[in-house]
This record gives sequence, C-alpha cells and structure tokens, in this order.
Amino acid sequence: MLDVRKLRMLSALERLGTIAAVAEELTLTAPGVSMQLSALERELGMQLTERQGRRVALTAAGRALAVHGHEILDRITLAELELDALRSGTVGRYTLSAFPSAARTILADACRRLIAEGDSALDLRIRTDEPDEALAALNTGAVDLALIHSYSNVPRELPRGVTTRTIGREPVWLAVRRSGGPDAAPASTRLEDYAAHPWVVPAAGFTCADMVERACGLAGFRPRVVAESLDFGVQLEMVAAGMGVALVPDLTVDRLPDGVELVR
Repeated sequence: MLDVRKLRMLSALERLGTIAAVAEELTLTAPGVSMQLSALERELGMQLTERQGRRVALTAAGRALAVHGHEILDRITLAELELDALRSGTVGRYTLSAFPSAARTILADACRRLIAEGDSALDLRIRTDEPDEALAALNTGAVDLALIHSYSNVPRELPRGVTTRTIGREPVWLAVRRSGGPDAAPASTRLEDYAAHPWVVPAAGFTCADMVERACGLAGFRPRVVAESLDFGVQLEMVAAGMGVALVPDLTVDRLPDGVELVR
C-alpha cells in the first residue's frame, strides 16, 4: 500500500522541482526528504528519481506516480474539508425527530432561519415522535438528533451513550374556564382546589398523562377524567366548552380559546 506521506513528497517534488523546496514547504530537512523518497523506491521496487547534474529529477515512473499523487491528495483534502464541515454541522444529511409542539415552534423556527440564509448545504429530514419513540429511533440510528421533553415530576431515563443539552424550560399551565365578569374572583393557583373538578387529560400511556397523574397525586387527589386527547388544542377547546380543567405545557398553547384562562 502506498504511503500517503511519501506520495505527498513525490508529488511536491514534481510540482516544485527541487528537494530543498519540498523540504521548506513541508517543514522538513532536505536529507529527510531524500531518505523518504529512497524508502518509497525500495517499497515499490522501482526507480522514481534520478540525478541530473546537481539536482534530483523524476523518472518517467516517478512523474506518472506523481500525477496520481496529485489526484489522491486532492481527494484526501476534499475529504478532510467535508469532515470538518460535518463536525461543525454545516453540511450533510441529518434526520431530526421532535415532539409535535417543539416541531411546530422550535424546529420550524430553526428551519425558517436556515432557509432564509440560503447558504446551508444541510439536507434535513424531519419527523415527529413522542419522546420514547424518538429515543428508540436515536438508539437504532434511524435519527441523528432527537428533540425530546421531560417533566420535573416524571424523570426520563436515557439510553446509554446518549448525550443531552437542555435548550429551554417551559411552565405547565392550569387551563380553566374563566368565570363571571371582570369583578369575578381570580382562579385559584392551588392545584388541590381543583380536586372536585372534572379533568381533561392526555391519553393514557404517554408521559404527559403521567405528569398530570403525578401532579394531582402530589396535590392529594386522583383526577376525575371526563375526556382524553393527546392534542392539547383539543384539550383547551374542551376546557372552553366547560368540560373540565387541564394541565397544558406552554409550547402547546398555539391559540387560547375564548373564555379560557391559564393559571400558573
């Protein structure tokens, strides 16, 4: 197998013309360059250089190999540049997964900025998954990046080897139907005061449902569920209709229906 370092010296000699110039460009000594070129000749069993007076010139075999060397070194340089770009995240194909409310807000805003800049070589594929599904896809390599959420009262266990970075925190609001006119008493900010209310909750089996169950449990009651939906927009409409109250993360509130109040 050809030694790329020695091939670089041979190609430089073809381009620069003298051993001294090669040594200066590669920050080596002239004897060191000569020794490496001699070693390359021994490895290949072929004469690549010859003396012409006081200078060293390439033989026909040396010139032929030097031409290939230029092409090989150009490809290596291109590969190094592409790897640097991939490390910095400026080129390449990536598949991203995000939970729906983050995809609608955080991820959509990021894509909007990339498209507006117009100079990115990123080839993005976007999919929406609940966090458990996203982590499973990340673990198998089906996605390269997963934007997930967790709640303070529902710790999330991450697969081994997954690294994380927190990009933000959001409050969870209690959505209640606004009662009375402007002189009406403000809604209670104590969750235990809603123990007797009917509740609109996320579908069972999802982290959001666990969050509601645990929050109510810490407040000393089990919610009386009258409606279930993973769509928080649907939950807010149910609250507006008077069906009950709901706990909704801030990112999920795209539009607040008339008559609904958010209580921290």
